[in-house]
Amino acid sequence: MARHTVTTAATFAATAALLLTACGGGDDSSSDDIKGADKGSSASPSTSKSDPGQPELSLPKGLNLVFDFDKPSDAKHAAALTDAENYIRALDHGIAQQDPDDPAYRYYSDGAAAQYAKSQIQTWVKGGWTVTGTDKYYDAETNTLNDGKRVLVTFCRDQGKFYGKEIKTGKTLYTKESASSFQRFTMLMFPPTDSAQVWKTRVIEVKGKAKECQA
Repeated sequence: MARHTVTTAATFAATAALLLTACGGGDDSSSDDIKGADKGSSASPSTSKSDPGQPELSLPKGLNLVFDFDKPSDAKHAAALTDAENYIRALDHGIAQQDPDDPAYRYYSDGAAAQYAKSQIQTWVKGGWTVTGTDKYYDAETNTLNDGKRVLVTFCRDQGKFYGKEIKTGKTLYTKESASSFQRFTMLMFPPTDSAQVWKTRVIEVKGKAKECQA
């Protein structure tokens, strides 16, 4: 079973460089209690601006996305974090739809992040799997980069109760929680433009076995 873990070496290098240029002053919206978190869900996602072209992001019954994030006080950071969540929803929507060209992730990302989403969806489609269970995200931080426009979003993930399910048989592929269940996401968010109504993810790094994310 595949999980959202693969990025290219070029993506890692680009993100590492961006991390070195990130300014302070961002909101650190961390949470100490990730078990049983109920601040987020897979329902009713929102965009930074009202847009009639916003794609549908419904997820399959049995899949619950939990975003245990405190809302940043800075409006720009709050909007970037919201659309980082929507990118994650869109990726899972593409897996559920079994569509590597699903318009949802293409709406919320471009560049390397869009390629990452496509490759992940292709892997799940090739395996004949969809997604089920509970996928938790927590300990979010947001920082403005030194250009004053882009926002770097980071957060943890606990996928210990997030599973693949065989589409043909309906069998859930249960796995035991381990160090591999914990990941750290770093996402470079670009602000809305005349042609894009939302903050778009351009670069994504996913660090596996993230010790800083383990309780």
